[in-house]
Amino acid sequence: MSQSDIFLSRELDGSLDAFISTPRAHPEPISTSQEIRDRGSIFVANIYKATTPEEALARMKHLKYTVHRTRKATHEITAWRCMVLKSGKTGLEGPDDFELVQGSKDDGEGWAGGKVLKVMQNLAVLDAVVIVSRWYGGTMLGPARFSHIETCATEVCKAFKHTEELQDCITTLETLDDLLAVHRENLASLTSHDASEESSSMRTEPKGPSVKKPNYKDLDLTKAKRLIKAREAAINSVKALIAKKSNPA
Repeated sequence: MSQSDIFLSRELDGSLDAFISTPRAHPEPISTSQEIRDRGSIFVANIYKATTPEEALARMKHLKYTVHRTRKATHEITAWRCMVLKSGKTGLEGPDDFELVQGSKDDGEGWAGGKVLKVMQNLAVLDAVVIVSRWYGGTMLGPARFSHIETCATEVCKAFKHTEELQDCITTLETLDDLLAVHRENLASLTSHDASEESSSMRTEPKGPSVKKPNYKDLDLTKAKRLIKAREAAINSVKALIAKKSNPA
């Protein structure tokens, strides 16, 4: 083997070692509930994004065997609801190409999985898995345990829906920003042919594409809804100006 081959081999070995040793990104829960403590037992729920039952079970195994490996829960009660593509379908024909697949696992806590699934159904949570972990404290709680399980599950499901609604608002805002930029550019194009002093002033306004896009990373839901109304009003205003320029009286 030549010196160059030896050097290349060492380089590849080092790259492979680095690749193998690089930790994979672990799935993070969308929300984690507050702990409920009752007579020594502890209940806490996590909700993860999951688009297939297989992904849902993988999230449960990650929580059970990785996150809780040093503090094993007595029960990892799991429920999932996923909209999956039907066999032989492409998804291009609309909602009928998909079907709802849902299920649950009690993990030794009889009927508990169904309780969690019911919470998800009532709150219309989709493409998610809820895992309620219980650490048994030595005292049987009777029906109270189901109340605690449902309370934890409800908390994370509501947080999940809130996150979804916020993300939908941000997507809407980004679309409205693009529309507003296009309309402003059209208005600027119309006014550029006007020799009046007013149109000359408008010609100095920045065109849509050159305007820096807002960062909505830290936006809350209330402000997002207000911004949507403001963007819609701005678009209507610019469209009215375009109509006026296009059809002068």
